[in-house]
Amino acid sequence: MPIQWFPGHMHLTKKAIGERIKEIDVVIELLDARLPGSSANPLLHQLTGHKPKLKLLNKQDLADPVRTEEWLAYYNSQPDTRALGLDASVTAPAQRLIQACRALAPLRGGMAKPMRVLICGIPNVGKSTLINTLTGKKATKTGDEAGITKMEQRIALANDFYLFDTPGMLWPKIIVDKSGYNLAASGAVGRNAYDEEEVALELLNYLRQHYAPLVEARFKLDNTAGLQDEELLTEIGRKRGAVLGGGRINLQKAGEIVLTDFRAATMGRITLETVDEFQAWWAAGMAIEAEKAKKKNKSKKGTREADAEAAQNVDSGDE
Repeated sequence: MPIQWFPGHMHLTKKAIGERIKEIDVVIELLDARLPGSSANPLLHQLTGHKPKLKLLNKQDLADPVRTEEWLAYYNSQPDTRALGLDASVTAPAQRLIQACRALAPLRGGMAKPMRVLICGIPNVGKSTLINTLTGKKATKTGDEAGITKMEQRIALANDFYLFDTPGMLWPKIIVDKSGYNLAASGAVGRNAYDEEEVALELLNYLRQHYAPLVEARFKLDNTAGLQDEELLTEIGRKRGAVLGGGRINLQKAGEIVLTDFRAATMGRITLETVDEFQAWWAAGMAIEAEKAKKKNKSKKGTREADAEAAQNVDSGDE
């Protein structure tokens, strides 16, 4: 089932970004290096499309380093954009973002024209941790749960450098089903919006194809090649003690185990999408949306024509 999550406070965040962007010099978008395409907010692109952007691939220490380099090259090839890999908890790399922002807006700086930067991202991507690292103090709340930050905050990183933090925001409709599952697997979606077993099965389907040795090593499995997704989840549940009465496996519990291990990178460094894969998923999702819009317009046109014909028949009857 497609995953969607856009609680009420995200509407307020959208409105706040739309109002704030007029006075912003650079937009920082914090992405999850394990899903750099799925964690890029298309709504944010619409709201800030004309501003220079710094894409930060956070949690790169959890991601596949080869794929991270591929994604950095992709984003760095885009106009008015710079991309950096980052582990938000490490102080030295985090300081690089200030220099990158100044390079993107060289005419800003100094007390007369202070740099104004908006930092955005999906929920639970690490914004609060990054800001706390930059400021050297606990300026914002952190937690391994989507939706911790609820209000915009202004933080002075230097006398002429102001950072505006916004709550994590998804978008009203996730048109790429695979992105919805990847976002749920990463913890960016509220827990009430998805089923752990279903998301774990989707995750294992991808891991079997691209990271089978890591899965086998983590869960002490001899060979996963001949197993279907549910069979693999069952074996993981058996190995990790998710057993019910009569020897039945608690697949829900097994799913929670898989998701926890992925988020903590205890399986190893994993990235759930390549540039080519995500572009193919996006193209397919857009094609489906276009077909839906076409059918909807056709249905509306048919309704209007039927209404017009009915009105004409009424008029003819009056005569």
